[in-house]
Parts: sequence; structure tokens; C-alpha cells
Amino acid sequence: MHGEYKVPGGKLVVVDFGVDDGRLRNARVSGDFFLEPDEALDAIDDTLNGLPVHLEARDIAARIDARLPTGAMMFGLSTEAVGIAVRRALTDATDWRDYDWRLIHEDPQDPALHMALDEVLTEEVAAGRRPPTLRVWEWAAPAVVIGSFQSLRNEVDADAARRHGVTVVRRISGGGAMFIEPGNTITYSLYAPDALVQGMTFADSYAFLDDWVLGALGELGIRAWYQPLNDITSDQGKIAGAAQKRLSSGAVLHHVTMSYDIDADKMLQVLRIGREKLSDKGIASAKKRVDPLRRQTGLPRSQIIDRMITHFRGRYGLTEDRLTDDELQAAAKRVAAKFGTAEWTARVP
Repeated sequence: MHGEYKVPGGKLVVVDFGVDDGRLRNARVSGDFFLEPDEALDAIDDTLNGLPVHLEARDIAARIDARLPTGAMMFGLSTEAVGIAVRRALTDATDWRDYDWRLIHEDPQDPALHMALDEVLTEEVAAGRRPPTLRVWEWAAPAVVIGSFQSLRNEVDADAARRHGVTVVRRISGGGAMFIEPGNTITYSLYAPDALVQGMTFADSYAFLDDWVLGALGELGIRAWYQPLNDITSDQGKIAGAAQKRLSSGAVLHHVTMSYDIDADKMLQVLRIGREKLSDKGIASAKKRVDPLRRQTGLPRSQIIDRMITHFRGRYGLTEDRLTDDELQAAAKRVAAKFGTAEWTARVP
């Protein structure tokens, strides 16, 4: 068996082994990481040999930690990463380059339609009718997008939202509220078979699916990192927030909203939670806490998106695509029956 795991912000870890009588045999760890002393690699291999196949990644890591030489140092590697690589081999996990990734980047669409498209396209990938896809959103109207489990009245000031012409919609994934104005955010979704994240915890999969974005930001001169559970941040402040939904039919939705610019005054009027979190810090702190890409890069939004797409294509391959008529029709029906209804938006009052 062969398992690979690219440590977010680190190096590639590869584990090759056989299985006999429910235990790992002839295990060898390799990769482009750094490890001192040399004997530490032998200790890792020796620990893996004989381990039962049912162990989770964290349990494998604990076994390795107990047998590492005193003072062992790892760079671009962790014992948890070794455990994940083992689990990915045992669960027949796939890699990014096993797929023909498609790109959808179309004209602006209404907030409720975006919510519906996320559900429809994830289902299409699960059913095998659509290849794994990267979709970059364009917004037709200002919006607040609340998480699947958030209370509508606790998160949004309805009067302020109406006053500013902000539409409130609810997505299918968890997480917090997003304040959107057309042209001021960069939002994208990944729709992939769940085999891509097999062997990972939810937290591990967030970092794994966001790693390409960190690479793209690095090329733009931004030193960014993943901050558990679902943030991308830099030394200048938070850049993005992610959310995820896994369907039992066999696909994962991972979507991210990045701040290109922000009207902090308006955001704090519309979002109640933002007002409470920052009540003792004022508007200036809101601007500091969420630091827009416009200020950090000095680039137009379109150029940042182009650079991100180019980076993804260079790492994993990417073919231009469009939404099909069937997908659009299915999404429109979901808007009418679900995402555009008061019942769904206020399902947690």
C-alpha cells in the first residue's frame, strides 16, 4: 500500500507498507522533509511495523512519539502527518492530480442561487455526473450568508440589512456569518469526491484543502497560514474564512470567502455578532481584525483571482468549464423550494 500526505505549509510524507494478518508490515517512510538524527527515521519505521490497521492517525502519532530518540527534530514533518499518510493508504484515498479538475467562473448571480448551486454541484460530483470542480463566485447583490446552524436573529440586524439592501441567505455548511458586497470579496467553492480527504479529521481536511491558497498568497507576497479550525490569516490580520459540508452520498463541499475590501462600518451595523465581539475595540479594530487583500497586495481583484486560478492550474491542472442547463435548472428549483424561502433562512430563528 502507498499513502501520501502533503503537510500544509510543510513537506510531502510518503508511507509504503504491506498488510498481513491485520497489521502493517515492511513499512518505510520517505519524503522531502528534514529529520534529525538519522536514527529517528528508523524509529518511525520500526514503530509502524506491526501496528494494527484499525488505529487512527492520532493513535499512530502517539506510538511514534513514544519511540522517537530524545531531542529528535522534525522540519516540514510531524508524527500526525505520518499517521495521516498511513490512514490515506488504508482507506484508498486519492490525490488532487488523480482528477480532471474543472473551473467555473461565470457572471454575477443572486445570493440564493449561489447557495443552491453549492448543494447541486456537490451532489453532481457525488453522483459522478460532474468532475471535481473549482467554482469562483461573482455576486449580483450585497448579502449576509449565515451558517447552517446559526440563529438568524442573533446574527443579523434585520432593520440594518433592509436599510442597506442586504439579502440574508443560509448555506448548507456550518460556521459563521459572512458579510458580502459585490467586488469586495473573493469567494470560491471546491466540489470533490470524499476520497480526496479520506484518512483525515475535519480539521486536517481544512488545512489540506486550503494549502493551495496559501501557496497562491505566497506568490502575491503575503505570508499567510492556516489557523484552526477554519481561518486563513497573516501577520496583518484575518484574510479568509472557510466552511465545509460532507454529503453521505460521497462528496465534500469546501468553500472560502476572502476579504478583498471591507466596509467595516456597514458590516458592524448589519452583523450583530461582529458588533458584540468588537464592542470594546471600535471600528478601527474591525478593520485590523479582517485585513483586506486590496491593501496587502495593491492589486485589482481580478488580478488576484487570475493569479489564484493560475496557481491552482499549475499544481493540479484545471480545464475551463461552464454550468450546464440541467445544473442551472436544478439550482433554480432549489431556490424556489428551499434557499429562497423564509422557512429555510429562519430555520434557526
